[in-house]
Amino acid sequence: MSVLLLRLAGPLQAWGSAARFARRTTENAPTKSGVLGLLAAAEGRERDADLSDLTELRYGVRVDQPGTRIRDFQTAHHFDSDKAMPLSERFYLADAVFVAAVEGDPALIGRLDEAVRAPVWLPYLGRRSCPPSQPLDLGVHDDADIVTALGAVPWQASDWYRHRHGTSPELALLLDCPSGASPDQSFRDAPISFDPRHRRYGLRGVVADRVPNPSVEPASVHDPTSALGAV
Repeated sequence: MSVLLLRLAGPLQAWGSAARFARRTTENAPTKSGVLGLLAAAEGRERDADLSDLTELRYGVRVDQPGTRIRDFQTAHHFDSDKAMPLSERFYLADAVFVAAVEGDPALIGRLDEAVRAPVWLPYLGRRSCPPSQPLDLGVHDDADIVTALGAVPWQASDWYRHRHGTSPELALLLDCPSGASPDQSFRDAPISFDPRHRRYGLRGVVADRVPNPSVEPASVHDPTSALGAV
């Protein structure tokens, strides 16, 4: 298996797994449907295209900089009639940074990596109003599992965040729940179809984990009896 790593950083991000009428929420981390949609757009897939190869990929995300949740109110008018639309309440994550990963067949991962580096349609971080502020591609890890790959890429937090909050010794992971295991939580963000005539999403189990921050030097272990060996 191979793992493609993506840096998801921008002034605003919005990763909704549920929306009711004029209230558009965001999860605290990128959803699987949002990231697979980004990859499908990079490849130039139409919205009614088959997604079965993408949905089989194992997905995980590392939280490098959690960001701040903000709320915005938006209004709009019909272009032709100038009739006012209902007031819309939208939530975003500001100044967040994540490392997302998809694990799967090396041939497919290689194609997705090429697409991310030269996308057919420009990527965005959950909504079209949320462009990335840095290049997405962090490379491919061959012959590695998703946890190992997420634990190897350097910490992506901004300089100001490191200065203000210090260095986190561990970083949180959210991973697809392995078959047969019990999930810690569930999200309806497993895409079945992006067709705007009938968008469909299934439930996805998620397990939480943590990895050591790869940018932190491991502490040396002091052995008070080590000097006795030299006697």
